[in-house]
Amino acid sequence: MKYLILVGDGMGDEPLAELDNRTPLQAAATPNMDRLASQGLLGRAQTIPPDKDPGSDTANMSLLGYDPAVYHTGRSPIEAAAMGVDLVPGEISFRCNLVNLDLNGGQAVMAEYSAGHIDTPTAARLIETLQRELGRDGLTFHPGVSYRHLLVWRDGPLDAATVPPHDRSGQSVDDVLGGGGLERITELTRASWPILADHPANAERVAQGLVPANSIWLWGQGTKPEYPTFEQRFGLGGVVVSAVDLIKGLGVLAGLSVVDVPGATGWLDTNYAGKVAAALKGLEHGQVAYVHVEAPDEASHSGKLDLKMEAIEAFDAQVVGPLMAGLAGLGPHRVLLVTDHFTPLSTRTHGRQPVPYVLYDSLKPRSSNQGYNEADAAKGDLESQAHRLVERLVEGF
Repeated sequence: MKYLILVGDGMGDEPLAELDNRTPLQAAATPNMDRLASQGLLGRAQTIPPDKDPGSDTANMSLLGYDPAVYHTGRSPIEAAAMGVDLVPGEISFRCNLVNLDLNGGQAVMAEYSAGHIDTPTAARLIETLQRELGRDGLTFHPGVSYRHLLVWRDGPLDAATVPPHDRSGQSVDDVLGGGGLERITELTRASWPILADHPANAERVAQGLVPANSIWLWGQGTKPEYPTFEQRFGLGGVVVSAVDLIKGLGVLAGLSVVDVPGATGWLDTNYAGKVAAALKGLEHGQVAYVHVEAPDEASHSGKLDLKMEAIEAFDAQVVGPLMAGLAGLGPHRVLLVTDHFTPLSTRTHGRQPVPYVLYDSLKPRSSNQGYNEADAAKGDLESQAHRLVERLVEGF
């Protein structure tokens, strides 16, 4: 038996007037996801525990079968695992975004939480300079992908009330750059401003009409976590396919092989075909493939309906369809199709609503007229703890 977990990040949404009170999932052309919904078990799952913030870290941890209430120590330590950064006792890992702040109106506003989806080579130049200018013993910047990077800070402010930058898109961040235990973080953030403002890489971006990365943004901090592996839990091995260090880190911690797909970006221009090929190759040699596509979530954070629709339809046409066709040649299989969390266009940030899921078994297909969307899923059962979905996938349903 082969097991495929398909995650379209942030696809969940609320009904929108411009879509005749339908959600993007209802309005988008998604024949492959709808086919799975009509032939599988459709319901909703609570991916975010009540005492955790709604984020891709806790949600995808749940979808990989790990209870965040037990295993979650912070978002950034998961990304550190993906980057091969082995935290030792006393070290705190922070997510270090490169962002664009509008500092011209008398207050600091989060203009671009991704610095215009800055390209990885340019970002690496900026992080290298930040390490040279600000790094020291016990404070190390590590380059990642696009705007997503890492800071390891020995004895850093673990309990500081940091804020994800995408939660403040278009809003003032003066309160975050103030007190509340954030003084050490604010000092380091402000220290990055003159370094980035004078950097040739940013001058090149401005000359090209692109958004400069004029600030770092620290959040999602935590200490090193420890997980039991998929092999230990289920006797299974396999692969994780994603452009995002967070998901790769979860795969590392779960003992799954992480595939680096050339051209995988986490945006609409990602290498969909490469992801499909990597997952199918992984399933030829192993039993599990966890395939994550970030673009719907990024489009949601931008607040652009047309981009979210495009991302959902690309996920369906270029990932779900080809993977299901490829699975047909690998024998019996089960599929979990799911979105990790809602990212409503109205709020441009993550929500904690229960998400639609499908469990599909090629040996026991069902028949209904339901599609993969929030409204049809609400007619089914509610799994109150999403980490149980993997157990149901492996053990049968």
